[in-house]
Amino acid sequence: MKIKMILPALTEATSPFFRPIKYSLFPPIGLATLAGYFDSGDEVSITDEHVEKLNFDDNPDLVVIQAYITSAYRAYRIADHYRRQGTYVVLGGLHVTSLPAEAAAHANTIFLGPGEDTWPQFLRDYRAGAPKRFYQSKIRTLEGMPPIRRDLIRRHLYLVPNSLVVSRGCPHSCDFCYKDAFFHGGCSYYTQSVDAALAEIERLPGRHIYFLDDNLFANPEFAAALFDGMRGMGRLWQAAGTVKSVLTPNLMEKAAACGLRSLFVGFETINRKNLQAQHKIQNLDCDYNRAVRRLHDHGIMVNGSFVFGMDKDDEGVFGHTVDWALSQAIETATFHILTPYPGTRLHARMKEQGRILHDNWDLYDTRHCIFRPAGMSAEQLEAGYWRAYKEFYRWESIVRAATTKESVSGCLRHLAYVAGWKKFEPLWDFVIRAKKVSTMIPWLERVLEGRKPFSSKFLQATKELVDMSRVGNAA
Repeated sequence: MKIKMILPALTEATSPFFRPIKYSLFPPIGLATLAGYFDSGDEVSITDEHVEKLNFDDNPDLVVIQAYITSAYRAYRIADHYRRQGTYVVLGGLHVTSLPAEAAAHANTIFLGPGEDTWPQFLRDYRAGAPKRFYQSKIRTLEGMPPIRRDLIRRHLYLVPNSLVVSRGCPHSCDFCYKDAFFHGGCSYYTQSVDAALAEIERLPGRHIYFLDDNLFANPEFAAALFDGMRGMGRLWQAAGTVKSVLTPNLMEKAAACGLRSLFVGFETINRKNLQAQHKIQNLDCDYNRAVRRLHDHGIMVNGSFVFGMDKDDEGVFGHTVDWALSQAIETATFHILTPYPGTRLHARMKEQGRILHDNWDLYDTRHCIFRPAGMSAEQLEAGYWRAYKEFYRWESIVRAATTKESVSGCLRHLAYVAGWKKFEPLWDFVIRAKKVSTMIPWLERVLEGRKPFSSKFLQATKELVDMSRVGNAA
């Protein structure tokens, strides 16, 4: 068969004016994982619209499209095009699972939930000439999966080509979480075997890796065994975890010892009442200050995630949140506007209350307010969101946080990492358009590693960033 696998892009990811680096971070590992199930004689390609243009002048036998909510309309347009020319089209992903009836109108077959059990079954049915319209995930296991088809990934187009997932889902069930609906109807958290995870890590070239797991630390026994197995590999890695996992005894020590240098942490809100209302119970009674201090003590940088617009928020939430993040010297922050995704308890509750303003999926991007907030207007919420980003990433704020570090090397590392992420955006636009993103990987590794005062590697990395930024600005 000739198979074409597609990850549709958001409009802004292909803008002629600006290319944000966040869309060139990770390759489509989900599609590459499914590609491992095809026969050796099949002709398979993967197109990620975030980093390359989609060629419509072809006639594949099978088109596989992964859809998120903010790429849903684009996914449907692509699917409709191929169906009109007689190609068999399948759709899967978070949005398809949340709104199967909507997605089914644009595909021959749709997949609900993860595909470890349903994808192989579909391929058997398809080859036998009897594919079903719907496949619902029921069996949750990562045992016996074939190797990821990393040969189909154009590594040079990504800053983090060495991304991987060794677990699925999360044991927690927050009201606003989009992933919670995806794993409904079966086990919501499961892992690979430690040996399989270590084997996948061994296959990756270079030093830097990024775990895309929703919560890598959710099973402390699995995580501890994984980190023990990674000792001595010489890896530098990043991942996501909860405040609770950060405070779990001995876990961060093991993670840091095998190369953890940056962690995405879901603080979400500094208001306890908001945590209770959204059933984010894993953060209740957790000392946020202690969690940040614990990470920094082990040389781990913090990317804090915060959500604005919960019912207990008023206009003061933006300033209070930014002030707290800066006072803790958090390296980077990701802010979101609360978004009631379809399929979540939050969406059901707000729909019942008549608070949802529209169903334009393009705007369900956590940057637009698509509901009526309780403590402020929608306009105030959007303005506060942008104000928080501006305030947190001002040079004065960056320097303020950096100068709280106990060592000169820590201060420089903070400055290089934050400035590299947010203050050199013309550089990122330049390297993305030049298809040279992977040339920045050594810089990322050096900054993550930069712990010796004024080490030659660290200073050279910073100089390279500044020089390339000048080139980008000139271009």
